[in-house]
Amino acid sequence: MEYTMDVFFRQTWTDERLKFSGPTEILRLNNLMVSKIWTPDTFFRNGKKSIAHNMTTPNKLFRIMQNGTILYTMRLTINADCPMRLVNFPMDGHACPLKFGSYAYPKSEIIYTWKKGPLHSVEVPQESSSLLQYDLIGQTVSSETIKSNTGEYVIMTVYFHLQRKMGYFMIQIYTPCIMTVILSQVSFWINKESVPARTVFGITTVLTMTTLSISARHSLPKVSYATAMDWFIAVCFAFVFSALIEFAAVNYFTNLQTQRAMRKAARAAALAAALSAATVPAEDEIVSHSDSNSNLKKRVNSIASQAEQSPEPSIISNTASQCQPLSVPPPAPPQPPAIGGASKIDQYSRILFPVAFAGFNLVYWVVYLSKDTMEFFEPLAMHFRNDPQPN
Repeated sequence: MEYTMDVFFRQTWTDERLKFSGPTEILRLNNLMVSKIWTPDTFFRNGKKSIAHNMTTPNKLFRIMQNGTILYTMRLTINADCPMRLVNFPMDGHACPLKFGSYAYPKSEIIYTWKKGPLHSVEVPQESSSLLQYDLIGQTVSSETIKSNTGEYVIMTVYFHLQRKMGYFMIQIYTPCIMTVILSQVSFWINKESVPARTVFGITTVLTMTTLSISARHSLPKVSYATAMDWFIAVCFAFVFSALIEFAAVNYFTNLQTQRAMRKAARAAALAAALSAATVPAEDEIVSHSDSNSNLKKRVNSIASQAEQSPEPSIISNTASQCQPLSVPPPAPPQPPAIGGASKIDQYSRILFPVAFAGFNLVYWVVYLSKDTMEFFEPLAMHFRNDPQPN
């Protein structure tokens, strides 16, 4: 990552060859005189591009004191490299370094020190402490010595501690993800037989989470590891996808239950039809046996002949009616059970899904908001203790 800053870079050194005496304590010279004297060859080691402002004239200040002390100030815009590890993004903090030192003069010829000490040598105006995406919470300085083929060189480093602002990501990423997960869980309260409505809920929320994931990645460099926001989006996507899978399971078991009920009703109807068919041959058999009984025929005939002369036809009629077979109506086939109502899977999901998602949010926000995500470098603490005292 890179960052750009506008600085007033001040350097002070003593050149005994420039001592003078007179009524003027400070010589205020034109910046053209800078090229006439010796100046440090300071350069920014991690700078990508630096610009010296020249509008309307070169923005430089050049002063010489009577004891030969020189003050040289210039206005620069520096584009520097800032290594960032985005594991805790967007709750991350970074220490962006600005390293400078002599390009050609080794430690034996030139040594850099902080004039006002490590606490007051770098000053940042209050209006410059708040950026669009970061808050500047402070700055620290250090010095170190590095070795190369041409000698040992003193490197001065300023660390700008930046804390990322979460407002943008809460509005654009986190809140839509949470609302999408809640919307996906509304389908648990819809009738399980409303297949189109629940299908639309599931597919729409999955596509929404996919769009949010792609949008979130556009605000990040292409890193090979997962960030804190990636984990949050992945878990939200898992909840949304699980809600769609839950509906598929409910629909499957509902269809399975319906098929079982239909098969049970079909077997009951077949059994009722078989019982009804078995009753008719029994009646025919009774009639045929009565017809084949010759003695009964004769008795019936004799009774019939006597009936013509008898004054009590009702008794004969009742006796004859008792010989008729009784017809039993077949039992009605049982109706299949009703399949409507809430599924047990939906009833459990209405409780488990919200509780699990609330628990995940509780753990996620407690861990990351209470965690110190500011990056610190080991050389910072070491060289801060060994920082040379100002002259």
